[in-house]
Amino acid sequence: MEKAIQRGPDGKYIKEELVHELIMPLRKTSEEVHLDSCNLWLIDERLAFHDFLASDKTLCSMPITQCLENKKPDICALNVYDEPILFSEGQQVPLASIVIIEIKRPMRNDAAAGDDKDPVEQALGYLERIRAGGARTAKGRPIPNSEDIPGFCYSICDLTPSVIRRCKTLGLTATSDHLGYFGYNPNFKAYIEVISFDRLLNAARERNRAFFDKLGLPTA
Repeated sequence: MEKAIQRGPDGKYIKEELVHELIMPLRKTSEEVHLDSCNLWLIDERLAFHDFLASDKTLCSMPITQCLENKKPDICALNVYDEPILFSEGQQVPLASIVIIEIKRPMRNDAAAGDDKDPVEQALGYLERIRAGGARTAKGRPIPNSEDIPGFCYSICDLTPSVIRRCKTLGLTATSDHLGYFGYNPNFKAYIEVISFDRLLNAARERNRAFFDKLGLPTA
């Protein structure tokens, strides 16, 4: 990943599809790929515990939503905790969350208002469509009050001037290392995090330093 985000000999940066492939194979679901074929831990280790996960698949093809649109989030994950209570009457609503991840080309600098150009608005738009379609488990069981399922939206992109401007416009707060932005949007019931590629790598190293040391892998 560290090598992939560097500028090539031709002065250009690789396309987001290649970065995407390093994190999870394109156009696959969790039913088609094994966890050891993915590097989701680079973003968040908790993504390993999911009910359903899709990579570059249309919303209408996902069993977790009844949405009929052909739009494709880069990575979409549904986590359902204590799923068996979905099949029992008189039990409380299950804990669930929806994760949307958008990945942009390194050093891309054309972010603008609208869910076609703004990675944050894009992720929020996918979240809204999934909720509106009525979220279900991967086995097709409805999740009660799916419109209130908490959302976690991650945008993986470099903090170019246009991205920084969008983060400030959306009221997000800069991280202490100034390599990312974060915030909570109460209207979308969503936690938002914009992560630069440098912050992504730094955080992955820090979280896994002890594990890397055990494997004899460099962390610096």
